[in-house]
Amino acid sequence: MAEMINIALPKGRLGKAAYKLLEKSGYDCPTAMEDGRKLVFENKEKKVRYFWVKPSDVAIYVERGAADVGIVGKDILMEYQPDIYELMDLGLGKCKVAVAGKKGTFYPKERTLKVATKFGNIAREYYRSKGVEADIIHLNGSIELAPILGLSDVIVDIVETGTTLRENNLEVLSEVAGVSARLVANKAIYQFKREQIETMVKELGNFVEV
Repeated sequence: MAEMINIALPKGRLGKAAYKLLEKSGYDCPTAMEDGRKLVFENKEKKVRYFWVKPSDVAIYVERGAADVGIVGKDILMEYQPDIYELMDLGLGKCKVAVAGKKGTFYPKERTLKVATKFGNIAREYYRSKGVEADIIHLNGSIELAPILGLSDVIVDIVETGTTLRENNLEVLSEVAGVSARLVANKAIYQFKREQIETMVKELGNFVEV
């Protein structure tokens, strides 16, 4: 008899898009889309249990085994490098991690480059690969403000349309990586529920447009 599959979904627009994809694939649970404070939803007939968590926490729930599988942005996987399986690219939430700064910004040769970001590990690895010495300044919000006020030379951040950059006289200087939502699984649980999880991957594959 099939066991319940526990699925961690990120709160917000990406999570809703991911749920719709899962719903199309036969893993529907209508109550999951109801407004309210409830966080756990299940459809015993379809053998699925959903719960909504902060996007950056999805990988933690999966890595620790509280969730069997989850939907998480590639940027989160790159930044935190959790010990989990990345099963497939869902083609949702496409954007990029990029370096941005004032128009015409050049890397200073006489001192260390100052980089403001909430993706410290991604930025550090990127500049290490370029042989550039970088001082990583961790910020949690309004990162675009850093180069405007001289706190940093550049920023490393998620860029979708680039509208916020343009409105603040900033521009993309280089692309670090393209990112999108990925289906991930707990390594130990995957061995026990391999057939169910592989079936899910197969069903999702019928609707994914990468």
